[in-house]
Amino acid sequence: MANITFQSPIMQRDKTVYAVAGNTATILALAKEHEIPIPFDCGDGDCGSCLIEVTSLEDKPAMGLALTEKEKARLKELSKLTPAEIENAEVNDMPPRYRLACQFIARNEDVLVRFSGAPGGSD
Repeated sequence: MANITFQSPIMQRDKTVYAVAGNTATILALAKEHEIPIPFDCGDGDCGSCLIEVTSLEDKPAMGLALTEKEKARLKELSKLTPAEIENAEVNDMPPRYRLACQFIARNEDVLVRFSGAPGGSD
């Protein structure tokens, strides 16, 4: 079970939604379900338009989640992921700060998801 708080300058206020443990819906799917305006073009990890910044809100180690190859490629292309961050994610199960909403699946932890409102995260 997780509380996902969405924050963006294009929203009047933050919105927190509950994600059921074991649910494999992506952050983008949760956002759509709750009418949260994360911008996206493809929804499949090819374009990078659904860039988000994820911060754990708990006093426990962040939960590792495998990066897909598409996500790695797009985040590197957007200069949001370094080789060291990829290694840290794969070897130490430390998730990177930036993710793609269409690829990231919430785990059993409370997180803050920030997005700019502009495709690719640029304002």
